[in-house]
Amino acid sequence: MRLYDTATRAKVAFEPLEAGKVGIYVCGPTVYDYCHVGHARCYVAFDVIVRYLRQLGLAVTYVRNVTDIDDKIIRRAQEQGEEPLALAARFTDAFHEDMRRLGNRVPDVEPTVSGHLPEIIALVERLVASDHAYVVDGDVYFAVDRFADYGALAARQLDELQAGARVEVDPRKRSPLDFALWKAAKPLEPSWPSPWGAGRPGWHIECSAMSERYLGATFDLHGGGMDLAFPHHENERAQSRASGGATSFARYWLHNGFINVRTAELGEEKMSKSLGNFFTIREVCARHEPEALRLFLLGTHYRNPIAFEIDARPEGPTFPLLEEAERRLGYAYRTVQRVRSARSSAAGAALSGAAPMGPALAGSGPAVLPPADAFRERFAAAMDDDFNTAAALGLLAELLAQANKLLDQAKGQPRDVVARTLAAIDAGLETVSAVLGLLGDDPQAFLQRRRDKLCQARAIDAAQVAAQIAARGAARRAKDFKQADALRAELSALGVELMDRPDGTTDWVVREEPVSATP
Repeated sequence: MRLYDTATRAKVAFEPLEAGKVGIYVCGPTVYDYCHVGHARCYVAFDVIVRYLRQLGLAVTYVRNVTDIDDKIIRRAQEQGEEPLALAARFTDAFHEDMRRLGNRVPDVEPTVSGHLPEIIALVERLVASDHAYVVDGDVYFAVDRFADYGALAARQLDELQAGARVEVDPRKRSPLDFALWKAAKPLEPSWPSPWGAGRPGWHIECSAMSERYLGATFDLHGGGMDLAFPHHENERAQSRASGGATSFARYWLHNGFINVRTAELGEEKMSKSLGNFFTIREVCARHEPEALRLFLLGTHYRNPIAFEIDARPEGPTFPLLEEAERRLGYAYRTVQRVRSARSSAAGAALSGAAPMGPALAGSGPAVLPPADAFRERFAAAMDDDFNTAAALGLLAELLAQANKLLDQAKGQPRDVVARTLAAIDAGLETVSAVLGLLGDDPQAFLQRRRDKLCQARAIDAAQVAAQIAARGAARRAKDFKQADALRAELSALGVELMDRPDGTTDWVVREEPVSATP
């Protein structure tokens, strides 16, 4: 397996520190508000990375922290007249709800800043003792010029960083780039005792302390959004290595790309709370299937930016690309339903008259038809190439197209070959579900929700449709085929397609645009 390492700016072979085991640390949220789609992009990407590493048989320890002590939390709490830790706890619960909606699995460890103050203070003490940090009036700062390798992760020289430093001027600091490890207590702010007086941790020190606590001084993978590469990850790397506890800290660095908002009026700009152009996960999931958001996010390689299209309307904004993703999911779930129905059919009637004896049994022809015969190998190759979910979804599109074609044209095909191919397709779908976290819902439940949504959008009365289907069934039984055809035509004009079987109409769907072969 090869991955793109931010530190070396190259795609390199991944070799775990300890054979068969992987430690991964991902920077979690600062919990002062609801998470937006940009957060979803990060945590879905790393959820899939962890899933795939486990699919390979590796024992993964996944650590994702929660920042519950921070300037933003304190300011928001003061604005709302709430205790900072209470506000942080409330938004931590909301974050967990959002992660469950998106289908992200729970990390092995989810440490908080408030729960790891002894580890943080001990690390700061080591930095002061090694002369990599200094104390000023109860504040403790990391001395950037004492760490010769500072800027290597961001590929920037120290003098370049100093010339372009955009930080608050503090005459007590030796250099504008020096950053706070510990902040002295201020009035009306939460504080904790320390060797330098009451105060609270700076931002960067928490991740160094918590990653060392749970993964050791050196571990395999460190992840987060591209915006964290500098200064947050640069500072983590510097303070961890300067403390004497780490020779290399994180061995590989992974960073996901930004979400860019795209509108007809403004073009593209980065989604961020500071610009006010963000949409929360719960806002989006109130309008669309959470799995549609997941599919949309995985349709682009995790390192590349994603354009989140917004169509501004008087009644409120809509998200065309999420509607498209939801439509694709409907197609995928209908296919899953067809495959599993055919496989569970005891008499094999769902194979539409497939021949009872296949040429594979006679020594000629494939045992499993392509591309199903090699799907899992090709899927693994895509994921081995820096976790390329976009390529993996392209392979899924091929598999779904093959399944529908096979079921539509099974007549005359060797039944044993059809059965083995459907089994291989089903196994491929299980792999997709396990690794990408897609297609794990009950197909019937998803399709019912999708139909209900389309009926509401197109003002289709489901009860009226059911009554017309019943009337059509009665007409067919009475051999009044003219009336039956007229009722079917009326329903078709509404956008309703009937699913007829020899024993009657078993179900109906609202017609959608055809799904192309691309994911």
